[in-house]
Amino acid sequence: MGNEERVNNALQDTKGKVKEGVGAATDNEQLEAEGKMDQAKATVKDKVEDVKDSAARAFNNATDDDHR
Repeated sequence: MGNEERVNNALQDTKGKVKEGVGAATDNEQLEAEGKMDQAKATVKDKVEDVKDSAARAFNNATDDDHR
């Protein structure tokens, strides 16, 4: 569940790392901060996907006839 979201999060994280690196290399503090923010957003989105996946597994286990 959420594979497309996870790919998008990985892309956002990578984009953030590149921004951060370019910002650090060029002494552009704003670009560096934007890169760190992109990475943080990707991390939060991944955590949300983890919660959604856990909830889906719990629901499936609770409603699966084999587990009753």
